[in-house]
Amino acid sequence: MNRLRADLMLLLGTLIWGTTFIAQKHANDSMGPLTFVGVRFLLSCLALAPFALFEARRSTTARLNAGDLRLAGLIGLCLFAGASLQQMGLVSTTATNGGFLTALYVIFVPLIVWALTGVKPRAVLIAACIFSVTGAWLLTVHGPLQSWNWGDALVLVADMAWASQIALAPVFLKRTHRPFCLAFVQYGITAGLGLFMGLAFEPAPVDFHTAIPSILYAGLLSGGVAFTFQILAQQYTPAPEAALIMSLEAVFAALAGAALLPEQFTPAAVLGCVLILLSVALVEVGPIMKIHGMARALKNLLGPRH
Repeated sequence: MNRLRADLMLLLGTLIWGTTFIAQKHANDSMGPLTFVGVRFLLSCLALAPFALFEARRSTTARLNAGDLRLAGLIGLCLFAGASLQQMGLVSTTATNGGFLTALYVIFVPLIVWALTGVKPRAVLIAACIFSVTGAWLLTVHGPLQSWNWGDALVLVADMAWASQIALAPVFLKRTHRPFCLAFVQYGITAGLGLFMGLAFEPAPVDFHTAIPSILYAGLLSGGVAFTFQILAQQYTPAPEAALIMSLEAVFAALAGAALLPEQFTPAAVLGCVLILLSVALVEVGPIMKIHGMARALKNLLGPRH
């Protein structure tokens, strides 16, 4: 895999996440948010188990040490915090607002990476973050975000957890080269904590059967596929750039909300989509130019065809 393929993998995962907001909204009508988080990630964990086992058997690197396991556990806690706070927030906020507020983690990721590594974000990355956040805001500028509620606040707090998960994942991958292991561990932790807290603090599911489509979509596609794509891609795409690509989640959430829910999609929202796409294009110019440069160098090395 190269950087461009990794970015395309992130893009596909982001498309799945954007449409998952619809499933998450419907699930809150049938069961508690923490219970839903636990059940969906239990399904994700079971789906990833064979891949993690195969990876462990074929791995040529040393076995995971206590530090590796603690780091994987911390990343799992970040995933649980982000998923549970977001799901609780979606009880009262809209799918479009949820997509916008979740996209704000693009601001926090470069700051956390800077704190962890000492590497300052590039000027083009800062500009891209500004475009992305402005675009995400325009997606909801005429919507209910003008009146904040506790659900919006919970989704905003979840951004710090999402940002930490995105920033810490490459650290684990660089040390261990075990992406499926990380996916399996973080799904397992999130499932266990979600089910425990859901059973302890939430009433019994009102209509479990109604929630099955949402559980399958969120568990197999959003968790089993999209989050795993994120982990695989972050071996090649730096965390700040990965966060910007994933900010397209706000665009896909707004499109899905307009198509499937009674949520507005205004001219301002169209401009917002353009700005987010521009922010992603800014961080993709470098890798694309690098690939073209390598192609030209290879062509010059081989010489003209006779």
